[in-house]
Amino acid sequence: MKVVIQRVLEASVKIDGKINGEIKKGFMILAGFVAEDTKEDLTWTAGKISGLRIFDDKDGVMNLSLKDVDGDILLISQFTLHALTKKGNRPSYVMAAKPEIAEPLYESFIKILDETIGKKVQTGIFGADMKVSLINDGPVTIIIDSKNRL
Repeated sequence: MKVVIQRVLEASVKIDGKINGEIKKGFMILAGFVAEDTKEDLTWTAGKISGLRIFDDKDGVMNLSLKDVDGDILLISQFTLHALTKKGNRPSYVMAAKPEIAEPLYESFIKILDETIGKKVQTGIFGADMKVSLINDGPVTIIIDSKNRL
């Protein structure tokens, strides 16, 4: 799985003009899945997310985690993270897990993140047309790929 984590001052997602999820300080995360992803990938990634020390301490050094600052998460499913762009100009999404595989992975990831950070994760709706708004803090953006751990 791949995730793009953005440190935000606030973020929200609207579906059909209504807010489905919103947070203040924390992470807005885009998550994309492949068919080979396992619970171990989800758990490892959730652990990395909760432990990331990318919030400023009192000295202005990125040294604090999401838990340290009592931050929140807004999680959005994003199959386009697995786009292949090597050939031509139209991305191929053959690497992205099909919805019948990706949706259960997404739902499991939400539960694992809830448990890992000790609070409810805000979300979009899998497969919906979503409008995401955010104020990126820094900006700080981190990409994690569970298949590239070295």
